[in-house]
Amino acid sequence: MIDVSYQGRVAIVRMNYGKANALDVQLCDALAERFKELELSSAQAVVLTGQGRIFSAGVDLLRATRGDPGYLREFLAALCRAFESVFFFPKPLVAAMNGHAIAGGCVLACAADKRLMARDSGHVGVNELLVGVPFPTIALEIMRFATLPPFFPEIVFSGATYTPEDALFRGLIDDVVEPERLIERAVVAAETHAALPPAAFALTKRQIRQPVADRLQNHDGLLDQAARDLWLI
Repeated sequence: MIDVSYQGRVAIVRMNYGKANALDVQLCDALAERFKELELSSAQAVVLTGQGRIFSAGVDLLRATRGDPGYLREFLAALCRAFESVFFFPKPLVAAMNGHAIAGGCVLACAADKRLMARDSGHVGVNELLVGVPFPTIALEIMRFATLPPFFPEIVFSGATYTPEDALFRGLIDDVVEPERLIERAVVAAETHAALPPAAFALTKRQIRQPVADRLQNHDGLLDQAARDLWLI
């Protein structure tokens, strides 16, 4: 489901779950658990990637819309835990986007400190509204944090998916690289951040992301409840 290998002090976390790394309870729980382990490990930085031409196709909608309210509630809680575990991970984290990163897969990539995408590998974007499901608060805040402000409404409301070059223009990714050099370049980017004093990096990252934590803490939960209600319709 999730394979971990090492290049020096960088842990390479590869999602290897089914054909599309579709997000369900099992994968979300595994991501949260793995990142908790890596936080306590000797790894000084992490690269997160997928398999083949798919980083992650997002939520497993077939399973999520099967009509089981119990599973759906469990899944939404697991999804939010996974997003928070990745977004607030204190060590350097680079997303090596080997292919399509759609909906929740895009959010997962945007939770990283830096995002590299392979040229001509696929599309990236959040199409939740096109299929009639709203964003959990943490997902929307991650997208707000990662994208260039002028493009944030377009990215969310249009549901468009973008080529790597168009995604770069909108701030969804930080660089477009040749596919055969994706992991190499991601490891170099991770090592560059890992060369900084770890405690200072972790504190600075926490400070940069604190406004998101504040918004999550201060909202009264009604928005997430409303989102859950719409998912359950």
